[in-house]
Amino acid sequence: MRDTELVEQVCRARRKVVGTKQTLKELERGEVVLVLLAEDADAKISTTVANLAAAKGVKVSYIETMSELGKICGIKVKAATAAIIEF
Repeated sequence: MRDTELVEQVCRARRKVVGTKQTLKELERGEVVLVLLAEDADAKISTTVANLAAAKGVKVSYIETMSELGKICGIKVKAATAAIIEF
């Protein structure tokens, strides 16, 4: 089940990126304030993103499925990861 407050935050975010490559790039830059990670994403992706987020001190919020994360981010396809850059 979606956390309504989290969904609202994502929808209101001024800047966000969707996708693993973009999320990792923004984490490396130090621009990310929150990472969203689908629980059913490939373990290699989940581990890589979660570890980098932890190293950068960024909170990770988990979403049940990639389909749900895509919908939350306003796209019509699945998404493994997303990052909020500015609320």
